[in-house]
Amino acid sequence: MKKKLFFIAAFIILLLLTGAWLLFGPSTSFDEKNKYLFVRSGENIQQQVEAQVDTGNIVHFPFIFKVVASQTGVWDKLKPGRFEIKKGTSIFNMVRMLRNNVQSPVKLVINKLRTKENFAKLLGKNFSFDSAAAMQFLTSNDSLLQLGVDTNTVFTMIIPDTYLFNWNTRPRNLLTKLKEQEEKYWNSNRLQLAQEQGLTPRQVYTIASIVEEETNKDDEKGSIASVYINRMNKGMPLGADPTVKYALRDFALKRIYFKHLAVESPYNTYRYKGLPPGPICTPSQTTIDAVLNAPKTDYLFFVAKSDFSGYHHFSNNFAEHDRYAKEYQQALDTLIKNKQKQQD
Repeated sequence: MKKKLFFIAAFIILLLLTGAWLLFGPSTSFDEKNKYLFVRSGENIQQQVEAQVDTGNIVHFPFIFKVVASQTGVWDKLKPGRFEIKKGTSIFNMVRMLRNNVQSPVKLVINKLRTKENFAKLLGKNFSFDSAAAMQFLTSNDSLLQLGVDTNTVFTMIIPDTYLFNWNTRPRNLLTKLKEQEEKYWNSNRLQLAQEQGLTPRQVYTIASIVEEETNKDDEKGSIASVYINRMNKGMPLGADPTVKYALRDFALKRIYFKHLAVESPYNTYRYKGLPPGPICTPSQTTIDAVLNAPKTDYLFFVAKSDFSGYHHFSNNFAEHDRYAKEYQQALDTLIKNKQKQQD
């Protein structure tokens, strides 16, 4: 009898240990460092998760996961979102995470964007809504009016940085948060610097977007900004090549010819004086600050140096500028001819 009781007890203990191992031990069945469960709005939450567990190679024992999730009330507590399952996670911790709605935020990294289409594609890649939904919002003045911008100026509220959002954040809420961060960025110090330059924050941002496209040399950005500020103050056309590329939507252009200057667009700063209706890209914070701290100069012209260093010659008169421009054009023509000879 004692022997029989011993085996029964041992069997029960074995069952308990097995159950504990299945519940609390590593249960993931993938080799990657993590996988995600996605729960969308407007669809049956339980069916969504169970379908992903059944077909996504997530856990070794989907049946146990389903039983535990149902018994612990997961389906009544779970909200739409993105949930990270790390390699080696137990069923117990997975269920607890879902029941407590511990979502995995999306790290949205915004660098230089040139068009709303680029931005919409970035958002569609990272969030529950697609790029079409993003474009619908970004191209609607009615939607953007509540944020104090329009379809031309919407980028002025995007300060390139890294942001954290929930995966199921909607376009309006996402843009609202970006707007809040933009307002924090324009602190009293930056507002004072803009005022000293005789510019509004929106004008600073737009000039910075042009400077961003003109050079990668941070130590020259302030001088380039001073050229455009001086031209504005004198009532001269900005004559900025990057705005022509933007008007043509041809960002691969290496040289601007007279035929390009004929494009009919308010972004063509050769034809229309003053700043374009909005920025032509999202400039870095470094570039924005370079505009805010642009030195007081008498520069009205700049042209790339003929050594192709990426730096520029700055001039306050056209005669000097024209001489430097011809040097650069001759050097560029020579470079092109040499490349053609090498190809032949």
